[in-house]
Amino acid sequence: MSTPAGGALAALTAGQRERLAALAREAAFPAGARIFEEGEPADRFWVVLEGRAALDVSVPGGPRPVVETLGPGDLLGWSWFFPPYVWHLGAVADGPLRVREFDAAAVRVVCDEDPVLGYALARAVGGVVAHRLKATRMRLLDLYGPRPGGGAP
Repeated sequence: MSTPAGGALAALTAGQRERLAALAREAAFPAGARIFEEGEPADRFWVVLEGRAALDVSVPGGPRPVVETLGPGDLLGWSWFFPPYVWHLGAVADGPLRVREFDAAAVRVVCDEDPVLGYALARAVGGVVAHRLKATRMRLLDLYGPRPGGGAP
């Protein structure tokens, strides 16, 4: 599985990426397609090949703010890796999107069978989670945090 340099799975060895690639299929989403919805079952994940995907968060009574935009090489979806396997954010295709799609249950089985691969993937996914949490926090502070001078947003 070749991902652009700096991609979320770039830290895996070539052999580990090839083992995962055997579980993948190419897929595409048209512009504006909702890829997954916050709170729904997380049963798959994707690596972006071409295009962009916008991650958003539900806000009661308001529009969904985009917290991060992903591009080629990025891992789209991490909630599949951690119980209870439900999406923590939503995602929509920001233009035509081509991805490599993985069945989450099949990947978890391979991780159980190959603990070295499982650990490498856990580190990669953990890094993505840490980055996304920071990006989400920063974006929400930009939108809803206190304004200079003490005024409300």
